[in-house]
Amino acid sequence: MIRTACISLALTTGLIAAALPAQVWRSDQGDGTYRNPVLFADYPDPDIIRVEDDFYFVSTTFANAPGVTILHSKDLVNWRIATHVVDRLDGDPRYDLKNGGDYRHGFYAASLRWHKGLFYLAVTPVGHKTRIYRSARIGGPWAYKELDREAFDPALFIDADGTAYLGTSIGSDGTVTLLTLNDDLSAVTAAKVTYYNKGAEGSKIIRHNGYYYLFNAIPGKLAMTISRSRSLWGPWETKPSIDDKTGGHQGGMVDMPNGSWYGFVMVDAGAIGRMTNISPIFWKDDWPWWGRPDKPDVVPERSPKPIAGHPFTEPPSSDDFSSSKLGLQWQWNHNPDDSKWSLTQRPGFLRLHATRADGIWTARNTLTQKAQGPRMRAIAKLDIAGIKASDICGLGSFGKYSAQISIVGGAKNARSLRMQLTESTKDGPRTQVRVPAIAIAGNSIWLRTDMDFDMKQGHVAYSLDNRKWTEVGGPFPLAFDWRTGTFQGQQIALSCYNSTASGGYVDIDSFTLAPLATGLQP
Repeated sequence: MIRTACISLALTTGLIAAALPAQVWRSDQGDGTYRNPVLFADYPDPDIIRVEDDFYFVSTTFANAPGVTILHSKDLVNWRIATHVVDRLDGDPRYDLKNGGDYRHGFYAASLRWHKGLFYLAVTPVGHKTRIYRSARIGGPWAYKELDREAFDPALFIDADGTAYLGTSIGSDGTVTLLTLNDDLSAVTAAKVTYYNKGAEGSKIIRHNGYYYLFNAIPGKLAMTISRSRSLWGPWETKPSIDDKTGGHQGGMVDMPNGSWYGFVMVDAGAIGRMTNISPIFWKDDWPWWGRPDKPDVVPERSPKPIAGHPFTEPPSSDDFSSSKLGLQWQWNHNPDDSKWSLTQRPGFLRLHATRADGIWTARNTLTQKAQGPRMRAIAKLDIAGIKASDICGLGSFGKYSAQISIVGGAKNARSLRMQLTESTKDGPRTQVRVPAIAIAGNSIWLRTDMDFDMKQGHVAYSLDNRKWTEVGGPFPLAFDWRTGTFQGQQIALSCYNSTASGGYVDIDSFTLAPLATGLQP
């Protein structure tokens, strides 16, 4: 399908960047209230702590590199990316996209704590032993020591006497085990089962008013339970809490400077992935309840900000590639080949050299960032003069469905445009070429990817002047699939690969992300 239409000059890349916020969704309403989710993007498995007046939020990143993202906030609503703990994924050759890669695995469900002047982060790369990272600064450098076992979904908890524990359970069972750690959190000294909660995983532990509270996700029901005990070793009493219909199913609580508490919880939200909601907490009979007393255990869609007076801030998204380092919004799909990309070979551009691959699912140096909802538009301006025969370089979605609009190099410097859709299935990636070849003249081209997460649908288009756009290939689906997808929400991807030999390169001049207006047609 090919459809052409003109859009007004007000929607050119430069004016979008200047006139609209980079973030597609704005939680802070500017009137002292916020809306959930606080970030309309895939930030799964949240763990949030407070250190004096600062909040830190760690999230799962799977096989993306750099990995284990930490965000920072002053009010639990306005977040920026502070750092990535793991610069390069190590311990498995599949992290270099060998042997099919390590999709759906990698680094996830980390637990973050502050203790005696150090940040500690527990994380278990799937199939590997648990690591305890530590740093005096949230921005690093981080170093780790490996424990002697694999603790699934580790819950780091440090008691009032300074003793550190890791709680661990896996949903296929539900046995919650506490691992006692030594003084410097580098080794396990004891292990003891504390509780059985059928289907439980994703534990979080806090202490308040003489009770220990244990929060568990029950993934099979997309629900959360809360257990309490006077002792870490039980006996525990348990009550049901929220679920994905009322706010989410995996999370915990963080204390505020004034002594109150707020809850954070992950909710499965379809193709966008798993988002985080923030909720006030009230106490009744020494039990924490999400929401308000007049509507208990329902996460409010809108609520007063936890802490007033802090300005709007957001993670970065658009990029002119003028820095000598990649922005924190970017992650590679698995570890990159650093010899095949550069921000300095042509200052002001990101240069992606073609890597050898049979498709985007196996292409190293695919650069991604999180797609944003509810509706988003990404535009990349490319200089394609360096593309050689059989290179496939472009922009699109990446995930369960990877829709690419790409420039394909041909003989004698001829170039054409292709639209193809790759679906990840249990039998491997399956690619359908929807538009095989549209001749392209000149060295500059703009590529566009729209994603509407309400419609669960995307579109791609191209332009030779950033004013007149041509949509190609028709709509493509947006979906989340933890079994055969990436276990992540849809991502935005810039890629360049060649199936036959080492090829040329593409220079990316700019990338712009902006809201997609309701009803806007290409």
